[in-house]
Amino acid sequence: MTPMKFLKKLGLTNILLLALCAVIICVSEYLFMTGEELHGIFVGIWAPMLLGLMIFFKLFRLDR
Repeated sequence: MTPMKFLKKLGLTNILLLALCAVIICVSEYLFMTGEELHGIFVGIWAPMLLGLMIFFKLFRLDR
């Protein structure tokens, strides 16, 4: 499968949400490394929550 086919199959919304998760992880790492450990952990929890919501809504849509 070529990269363009993969990106088209993934969809724009999923690509943007995955990019947002990557940004959230980078911000969390930055906060954690600069001494704001609790803030870094709090922000770091957002990425798995966002991925879980993506999976939930995809399963909800497939159930119809």
